[in-house]
Amino acid sequence: MPEHNPFEQVVAQMMKDDLFSQWLGIQVLEINEGYSKITMQVRPEMVNGLGIVHGGIAFSLADSAFAFACNNRNQLSVALDTSIQFLKPVHVHDTLTAEAMELHNGKSTGLYLIKIFNQHQHMIALFKGTCFRTTKKIVA
Repeated sequence: MPEHNPFEQVVAQMMKDDLFSQWLGIQVLEINEGYSKITMQVRPEMVNGLGIVHGGIAFSLADSAFAFACNNRNQLSVALDTSIQFLKPVHVHDTLTAEAMELHNGKSTGLYLIKIFNQHQHMIALFKGTCFRTTKKIVA
C-alpha cells in the first residue's frame, strides 16, 4: 500500500509492528479517515479441533480492520467493547475481506461497524466495536 495520505502512514506504522496481523497474512486494501478495508486468505492451520475454521480468525480480521479505522487519525485508540455475529461458515482457502466504517467519531470514543465477506461476496460475519481515544500519537 503506497503512503499517499497521513491515514495510510499511520496504518503502515501499525502494520510494521503488528506481528499477529502479519501472521494472519492481512493485506491492506484501502485506508481513509475513519475507514479501512483489508483482506486475508484462510490457511489450513486456522482450523480448530472440530475441523472447521476457528471463529477467532474472522474476529481477528475484523478486530484489525477496526484498529486500522479507529487509529488512522494518529490518535491512539483502544477497544472498549466488541461483539461479533457469525452468519456463515468460513472454509480453508476462503479469501475474507473486512470493511470497517465509522458510525460515530466522538472526542473520547468512536463506534465502528465491520462487515466481513468471503470471495463470493457472502457476508460471513458482522462485528461492532467501540473504542476509547487517548491523547497519545502513533506516528511522531
